[in-house]
Amino acid sequence: MRTKQKRQVCILLPNKQQLDCPVRERARGREVLNTVLKQLGVSELQVFALAVLRDHEYLFLDLEQKLSKYFGKRWNRRSLKIPFILFLRVQHYVESGRLILSSRVQQLYYAELRQKVLHSQSRHQEALFFQLAASALQAEVGDVEQRAGSDEEEGGEKRQERKHYFLPEDYFPSWLVKRRGRDFLLQHCPLLHAELRGVSRCQAVLQFIKEAGSLQDGPVTFYRMRREKKELISSILLGVSLKGVCIYQEVEGKLCLLYDFSWTDIDRFTFQGSRFEISAVGSLCLRKLLYHTPSAFHSKHILKHLSDSHRLHIHTRGAVSYIQQLEDMEATQLYKEAYICDTTRLTRRLQSLTSSMSDCSGADEMTAACSREEEEEDTVSVTEFELCVDEQEFLVDDPAEVTWLAELLRGASVHRPLVLPSSYWAAVTVEMKQVLRRRADEGVSVD
Repeated sequence: MRTKQKRQVCILLPNKQQLDCPVRERARGREVLNTVLKQLGVSELQVFALAVLRDHEYLFLDLEQKLSKYFGKRWNRRSLKIPFILFLRVQHYVESGRLILSSRVQQLYYAELRQKVLHSQSRHQEALFFQLAASALQAEVGDVEQRAGSDEEEGGEKRQERKHYFLPEDYFPSWLVKRRGRDFLLQHCPLLHAELRGVSRCQAVLQFIKEAGSLQDGPVTFYRMRREKKELISSILLGVSLKGVCIYQEVEGKLCLLYDFSWTDIDRFTFQGSRFEISAVGSLCLRKLLYHTPSAFHSKHILKHLSDSHRLHIHTRGAVSYIQQLEDMEATQLYKEAYICDTTRLTRRLQSLTSSMSDCSGADEMTAACSREEEEEDTVSVTEFELCVDEQEFLVDDPAEVTWLAELLRGASVHRPLVLPSSYWAAVTVEMKQVLRRRADEGVSVD
């Protein structure tokens, strides 16, 4: 009898694999998450979350809600042979792939970015697509094979075989293949790929992640909205990224940027039912932006995504800054000293920290008034949160405990959580400051 009460949930991964997860009829999102973690062999999904496709849009699950809330009446029907589909998708994009500490999760992150690149409509960034294709080929194929003799000495069939070791459609958006033609891409992309000879596949993945961060519609999650409630077409797209929010209007299939807000540009978000408002800071002299989501259900989930993304930005901005500085020092050969992490103390410290975004302490620099109570979609309550991103000085008792970040620059990878309390990332920031000051005081020379 218990077996009959099970529901079959299928989780689709970014790398096109799938996981099967039988769950109870009254299961919540967290039950599915725990099964996914076990099957993937990782302790945290870090920047990923489970999502459901609703009204042609991905909405990230509230793990404390019952799955029946997302699948509606169909969940309670007796046709249990049909699986319910969930998606494992990136919820929070990061500026550096080194912040994703699990190699398995990093590969999934790379896989989703690969798909985002193929569907990108950033037609004004054509050169970037060639760089991304070269990095992806180095990550997946490795070094281009060196051939003895020149092209003139090789037969035509061999030259063609060498050039055709990849399909342009697998590495370029369809509009770019159509614009330039397959022969052009097959001729020029291998030249860029060959320039990356000697770069390890792991480093090529990190390079791809970093380059994809420059793609206008790459590391962004979009939500469709309408200008007017009664409009039939949702022509407005609100994009959530790590650095802020961008708003586009779709015109004849092309995205036109209307606003590009950093988190410091935004005063608050407010929603009442399907009505969604964005208030910019006074210095921008902008009126409130008013849009309409498909439903109050959508508004609630979009607001939570905005809240979590802003919190992650606050927690990681210091670490990102000093990762970049350390990478710059390596590039100029100024950073030569290897730092060895005390793994025993590091493990003890990491195990003592919570990694769930929802468990972040109330001392966060953003205050959120987002109710977690189950509510009907015809709700008329008003929910909002204000953003506060003023700089702060952080102090730690023992910065030596977080010297692991310098080791990560050497390519180390462990199955540890990314999303940690603000005090943890503050300690990382202080540690990186001390590393840089020490380098400056010592006056490291170049051979």
